[in-house]
Order: sequence, then C-alpha cells, then structure tokens
Amino acid sequence: MKIWVDADACPGAIKEILYRAADRTQISLTLVANQMLRVPPSPWIRALQVPSGFDVADQRIALEVHDGDLVITADIPLAAEVIAKGAIVIDPRGELLTEHNIQERLTMRNFMADLRSGGVQTGGPSTLSNGDRQAFANQIDRLLAARR
Repeated sequence: MKIWVDADACPGAIKEILYRAADRTQISLTLVANQMLRVPPSPWIRALQVPSGFDVADQRIALEVHDGDLVITADIPLAAEVIAKGAIVIDPRGELLTEHNIQERLTMRNFMADLRSGGVQTGGPSTLSNGDRQAFANQIDRLLAARR
C-alpha cells in the first residue's frame, strides 16, 4: 500500500496527521501538487510537483495509483476514478468513499455545479473542525491497522 494525497487543497492539519502516520507505519506517502511543498525529512514522505494546469495533480494520482493504495482527496471525480482502480479513498474530513457511496456524491457534486453555473450562490465547505481532524485521524488509524 502507498498513500497518495491530492495536496493542493489538503488542509495542513491533515498533512501533519499523514506525516506522523507514514513515519509510524513506514508506509510511502506521496503528496502531489502544482506547487512546491515542504515536507518533513523522512524516507517515507515525498512531495511530487506537477506542472500547473486544470486537474494535472489529479491525473498524475490516477495514473500512479494501484489496487489497494490509499488516496486522500476531496475531489469527487478523482475519488470515483481511483475507486474504479481498486484504491481506498478518504476525504479530509475522514469519510470513507466507496463504490457504494461515490455515485451519490458524484450526483450531488454535479447538481451543485449546475446550480452554481446558473448563478445560485451555494457557498463553500465549512472550515475543518477539531471533530473533522479527529474523524480523519481515527479513519487513517483503522485503515492502516487493518493493513497489518
């Protein structure tokens, strides 16, 4: 198993949880972003900078991911694509996205995009709470413990 992070929009608190988890479990963690990222020195952690452009980081993750890898992303189309390849997906709030719930999430995402394109103000996601961070940390711990 490798862990892939759609890092451009991933909150810093979530990255910190992932750094500790990668070092503790000695699992490869790769953060993919359009910008240069600073990561702690570790043989288990690396940052991969991709060229700027729409969905370039997503495309790179989708290309590199394998069955059984773990992907951290809030991007629903990317989640659907890597789930189809057999990857496990967690969003930054700790929700496990699966083949059973991804279609519903895609439908809602597309509906909200249609509303926004029609001029409706839908607002953005709420800020990451302490509860969200804890839910994410718990989900990561469960998945990595099950891997052993």
